[in-house]
Amino acid sequence: MTGPGAAIGPRAVETIPALQGGVAAARRRRPSGSRLFSWVIFIIGVLYFLVPLYATLEFSLRTKVPFAAYNNVLFKDKNFAGSLLYSGVIGVITIVVSLLIIVPTAYWVRLRLPRLRPYVEFVTLLPFVIPPLILVFGLLRAYASGPLALTGSELGLNALLVAAYTVLSFPYMYRSVDSGLQAIDIRTLTEAAQSMGAGWGRILLTVIFPNIRVALLSGSFLTLAIVIGEYTIASFLVRPAFGPYLALLGRDKAFEPAAVSIISFGLTWMAMGVIALLGRGSRTRIQVAGAR
Repeated sequence: MTGPGAAIGPRAVETIPALQGGVAAARRRRPSGSRLFSWVIFIIGVLYFLVPLYATLEFSLRTKVPFAAYNNVLFKDKNFAGSLLYSGVIGVITIVVSLLIIVPTAYWVRLRLPRLRPYVEFVTLLPFVIPPLILVFGLLRAYASGPLALTGSELGLNALLVAAYTVLSFPYMYRSVDSGLQAIDIRTLTEAAQSMGAGWGRILLTVIFPNIRVALLSGSFLTLAIVIGEYTIASFLVRPAFGPYLALLGRDKAFEPAAVSIISFGLTWMAMGVIALLGRGSRTRIQVAGAR
């Protein structure tokens, strides 16, 4: 007898444990192969990452005196510290300007204007389409003469450099901020803050910014990496940035560029460690804010 209401025979009852055992055995066999494949991919990725780094380190130590290239860069070359400090200051200013533009825009689009989100994403992707060379020539052409002539002074050139770097940071900063806003309930947080009498500025500073701290740090780190490694815009604006310094160093010397690359790599990982430390307590903060 077959059908939905048919009784299960003794043979069928006996075969059920066997089938379950076969399924369990198949499930146990699958992870071994996938786990091996995952480890192979992981090892290949690690080697792809570490082998060039080791080769660069080994080349930087080929000098007659050990660590002579590092000594020349860190203690004898004044342009290294000056260019790195200049790029760091420009990077911090760029991060502040970018956050003041992106965070209110992304917050308002998600809260009140969700239909405009595709257009905002398209605008933030334009730096991927427009080359930095076109951007810097456009800035020089537009601000070389009145009514707003900025290329005739150091302050004006620095302002143009910050503006150009802010545009370049839009794709990374916007997606980091947008992902952070997506992870929290901004509507509930906004309504709760408004019910307590908070204005829009206070909502952004005391509610939104703390709850997307990891996203802000991630976008800021990417922006800083762009500023420190960028060459084209800083070179055409004749700014003493780290990118043009590294290019000039590679033209004149052999071992020092490799040493600077290793030092830059170390500074990058230090920055990532700072981001990880600063972002430890943010998950708990987001959960508590969302629950309230």
